[in-house]
Amino acid sequence: MRLFILIAAALLSLPAAAQFAPVAPAIAGRAWLLVDHTSSQPLAGQNADERIEPASLTKLMTAYLVFSALKQGALKPDMQVAVSERAWKAQGSRMFIEPKKPVTVDELIRGMIVQSGNDACIALAEAVAGSEEAFVQVMNREAARLGLRGTNYANATGLPDPQHYTTATDLARLTSALIHDFPEFYPIYSMKEYRYNNITQPNRNRLLWLDPAVDGVKTGHTEAAGYCLIASAKRGARRLIAVVIGTSSDAMRAQESLKVLNFGFQAFDAVKLYDAKQPLSQLKVFKGAQATVKAGFPEDFVLSLPKGAAERIKVQLVSQQPLLAPVQRGQRIATLKLSIDDKPWGEFPVEALEGVPVAGIFGRTWDSLRLWLE
Repeated sequence: MRLFILIAAALLSLPAAAQFAPVAPAIAGRAWLLVDHTSSQPLAGQNADERIEPASLTKLMTAYLVFSALKQGALKPDMQVAVSERAWKAQGSRMFIEPKKPVTVDELIRGMIVQSGNDACIALAEAVAGSEEAFVQVMNREAARLGLRGTNYANATGLPDPQHYTTATDLARLTSALIHDFPEFYPIYSMKEYRYNNITQPNRNRLLWLDPAVDGVKTGHTEAAGYCLIASAKRGARRLIAVVIGTSSDAMRAQESLKVLNFGFQAFDAVKLYDAKQPLSQLKVFKGAQATVKAGFPEDFVLSLPKGAAERIKVQLVSQQPLLAPVQRGQRIATLKLSIDDKPWGEFPVEALEGVPVAGIFGRTWDSLRLWLE
């Protein structure tokens, strides 16, 4: 996840990058954003940083924390959860859990994701943190850690509250984090229906039926938020994420989301510039046990570029000098600057692919003299 955040932060803003991008379609929504999941690049959008009500898109953070608890062993899929009166009486969409009927964490997760059950969210929040209020505090701490600067949570369900808000940018980043950090749980988002308590409810994401490449993610709706959808599709090696907020109907959010995804796949190419751990350069190191350090990217460095732009891109590696030992593997030691048609397009952090310990006393003394002479 760290590479995703660094790359997203290094890219030019959407308005600045628009000079290179294909013309995006008109989208009938309050806000929207198209992101390349592999690189976390924002490819196109409108009002992406405008504060919006997330409605049931909130459940992505609820799920993220539940998945974290499962991964850490604090919860088990077959663990039975006591249903509180608060969870049982939850307003809005429900999976219909009951206080005297045992329900497992696994069942609650499917009820939260497929059926969008507010009762399931509250029961899971109580299982993780003891109460929904305590869980909300964890939600906000995790939002800060993930860099969701325009987000604040007031509940685990998405019910309207003046202090409950986010942005399309933050929703895209959260979705990328969830897909990247929990690949073992992400397939649940492609389930078309789920049956619990003798009640079968369909997934409200219509795109699961309309496009076989779509495998998630989440719908949301309140009167104030309108009809919202975060959709993700993988075609070949590429995965795109579309966030569409505030459309006028269920059908419209599906139509506009598919329009955004099709635009992304048709107007951009995925270009791998460097392999994972491929040395871009050997950078000089002072006071180290070795004179140079290999610099590169820990994962394949793949970007989405407007069709035809790959041939016009230029790169420049700018190292941080003087670079002094010790150097830790993964430490940022340089910046890769990209331009298209000689116009700046993005700057990306380059890491040390190996560690360099401090040299002995004589090596350090010699390099101190070299630095003084330079």
